[in-house]
Amino acid sequence: MFHLNRRVLLEILENLYLRYNRRDYVSPDPLQFLYNYENFHDIEIVALLSASLAYGNVKMILKSIEKILNIINVPNEYVKSASLDKMNKDFYDFKHRFTKGNEIASLLFSIKNIYIRHGSMYTLFLKIFKQSNENITETIKIFFNNYFSDCSTLIPNPEKGSACKRIFLFLRWLVRKDNVDLGIWKHILPSVLIVPLDTHMLKIANLLKLTDRKNNGFKTAKEITENFAKLNSYDPVKYDFVLTRFGIRKMSLDFLQQ
Repeated sequence: MFHLNRRVLLEILENLYLRYNRRDYVSPDPLQFLYNYENFHDIEIVALLSASLAYGNVKMILKSIEKILNIINVPNEYVKSASLDKMNKDFYDFKHRFTKGNEIASLLFSIKNIYIRHGSMYTLFLKIFKQSNENITETIKIFFNNYFSDCSTLIPNPEKGSACKRIFLFLRWLVRKDNVDLGIWKHILPSVLIVPLDTHMLKIANLLKLTDRKNNGFKTAKEITENFAKLNSYDPVKYDFVLTRFGIRKMSLDFLQQ
């Protein structure tokens, strides 16, 4: 299925990874906010907020995330101390495209309940992951449908065919570890991750013949990931960051049109 010879393609991707997989190339990207925190709980809270709002115009995404972070200040302290009433009041006037303040409050309150019962989102996610025989699709269904059911515009649903780009973006940031991704969620191998499929990745995947599909649904994301796994079975989403830079930063794709 590959547009280029597999060896040639892998060489191109590795060269791109070495050149562009640096924090210098992150902005503008919601991931940039995670670098401002060192506390484990702060990072996973900001990761879920940032990934969940990663839809629409990137300037508006960054503006919305920044507005939330200015309100909650120290994320884990805010989540642990604030009541649902306070959260609703704090975000009463908030709006990001289809998402309103009550959903942000619900997301934060859901995190609060998870922290009270399980200590962290990671602890709960890992428990579900192991109980589902390390099936990542089943894990996200249980984790997000059971614990974030009031966040419909923030949390996509794979059962409805969504590629769940924002969920897999969140997982990529926390599971993988390199110069860009933080990798604070241990004991989950990157081999189970699925590409956070957006329009930028779909365009490149079509160009490389990683898929012939034109829709950005869950089946397409799975197919692209399976083809990346033929190049790197341990880390199939390794090249997601560098490849999406070309669309986000308006860089030429001429190098792929060989």
